[in-house]
Amino acid sequence: MTKKNLTLGLGALLGLLALPAVGLAQEAAKPTLDAGNTAWMLTSTALVLFMTIPGLALFYGGMVRAKNVLSVLMQCFAITALVSVLWVLYGYSMAFDTTGMEKGVTNLNSFIGGLGKAFMAGVTRDSLTGTIPESVFATFQMTFAIITPALIVGAFAERMKFSAMLLFMALWFTFSYLPVAHMVWGGDGALMWDMGVLDFAGGTVVHINAGIAGLVCCLVLGRRKGYPVTAMPPHNLGYTLVGASMLWVGWFGFNAGSAVAADDSAGMAMLTTQVATASAALAWMFAEWLSHGKPSVLGIASGAVAGLVAVTPASGTIGPMGAVLLGLISGVICFLCATKLKRAMGYDDSLDVFGVHAVGGIVGAILTGLFVDASFGGKGLAEGTSIVDQLIIQTEGALFTIVYSAIVTFILLKVVDAIIGLRVSEEEETQGLDISLHEERGYIL
Repeated sequence: MTKKNLTLGLGALLGLLALPAVGLAQEAAKPTLDAGNTAWMLTSTALVLFMTIPGLALFYGGMVRAKNVLSVLMQCFAITALVSVLWVLYGYSMAFDTTGMEKGVTNLNSFIGGLGKAFMAGVTRDSLTGTIPESVFATFQMTFAIITPALIVGAFAERMKFSAMLLFMALWFTFSYLPVAHMVWGGDGALMWDMGVLDFAGGTVVHINAGIAGLVCCLVLGRRKGYPVTAMPPHNLGYTLVGASMLWVGWFGFNAGSAVAADDSAGMAMLTTQVATASAALAWMFAEWLSHGKPSVLGIASGAVAGLVAVTPASGTIGPMGAVLLGLISGVICFLCATKLKRAMGYDDSLDVFGVHAVGGIVGAILTGLFVDASFGGKGLAEGTSIVDQLIIQTEGALFTIVYSAIVTFILLKVVDAIIGLRVSEEEETQGLDISLHEERGYIL
């Protein structure tokens, strides 16, 4: 046997011996279910659903007049049911189907997912997303899709037809929520993902998207009868504070759950969520105290929600001191927008959806680009990216979401108005939506 043949023979033998090792390495690289991560995501999913019913329902229900409390609770409950069904029919697929996507390539799938997972095709007991069952991931994301349109309810409270609300929410979920969710969270090939927009838990997808839609809704529907001359005080601030407290607790699932694992990102998201919320609540309280002479329950509750909103896009990437600063800034800015700006502009955003969610979301989305930097205790910027670069990227993402949501919402409202009409009659509005739309009372005469 020649030396060359001997070398080739040894090489082949070594290659054969290496095959099992290669197979073992491939098997090891294959994702496997992690019970701890799964348990945390099951918990987070329940917490986020808890934010809508009963959290948001009570938060909003306490702020409207007594004759409309059931209408708001009904809207939140009905949206929860409606979006749950639409999500499994096509929503999950259009948000997270990655067919046809490739990093750096812009096509239709950069804006919206396909229908490869429609009717939950391929989502089996064994399918995984990372180290958790895909069924758990899909349900977790469903709870985000539920609360986002429900947030809009606060902007047009006390004056939209229930039938119009259902049709509008189904259309808005389809044409606004799903595309924005896909563009931000769809992975390589998705428009804002490839731009480098940082949105850990939904500053653009949820809060800017819903907050701008809320502003468009209240402008298109017009003011409530008698506004702003007639006093329209909250009928039960106890409900509102309880609802805000539920939102605060549930938000740990919203933010820390967005790590999709029980890991260091989830832990930091929990800490930053807590301190940003606390500092925003204090900032709003003291701003109101200085401005109006007395601190209010409604004010501190609204401030807490403003902090929760602002920290949402940043929660998994900033540090605790950045979270404190972000909370202070958002608390003051949201207070000014929900009070002074609202009065100056004269729009009737019934429960301050724009002032809290849109403004808080914009502040949080943009300042994520600042507080993510390691100098503020954050996770650090991508290699080769400066703070200015990231601030520009964050601003572009926020502006894109503002324009997209405003245009889509306006078109959909006009379509619904043309089909069935948007607003209840003056008589129904005067009587109250509880009786006129549902033939029930949420209070005792």
